[in-house]
Amino acid sequence: MANAQPAKDVRPRGASDFPYRSPLLANLSALILLWESPSMQGEILAKSGESLDQPAHQTLRLLLAWGSMRPTALADALGTGASYVSKIVRRLEQDGLVERATDPSDRRASLITLTEAGETAARGVYELGDRMIAEVLSGWSAADVRRYTELTERFVSDAISSAERMRERGLLSHVP
Repeated sequence: MANAQPAKDVRPRGASDFPYRSPLLANLSALILLWESPSMQGEILAKSGESLDQPAHQTLRLLLAWGSMRPTALADALGTGASYVSKIVRRLEQDGLVERATDPSDRRASLITLTEAGETAARGVYELGDRMIAEVLSGWSAADVRRYTELTERFVSDAISSAERMRERGLLSHVP
């Protein structure tokens, strides 16, 4: 195909790239694609002088937020396979950021746990996120940031509640 985009296309995408009827959903899709793009995050991290790569950042972020995890649960959370998680964990172990421990609830299974250095590094990952959002919102008034935060908190709470209902029954056939 002569017009095909290269596989590493990281151009920021706008809401107009998503044919949803809902402008909110189109904008959320554009935001998620931008902020969850491994290549975009990797490029930002590299240019910021960060020594850890994007998969390591994502792993540390999850382990700090959710606590110790089995490798299979970590693979599910990262949306990847067990062999790739093994590579990430091996690198983080070599750097002294995580360790494997026996799962007390099942001695045959292992848990991936942050070390003290790993917890410090994970907190640094969150600090980078804080810097990113501060840069995005640098031109906003404090009142706008407060109002947007309140609406986002409400939206996330409602989305979590709705997701639980949808998991039980699926989507409604029609929502007015």
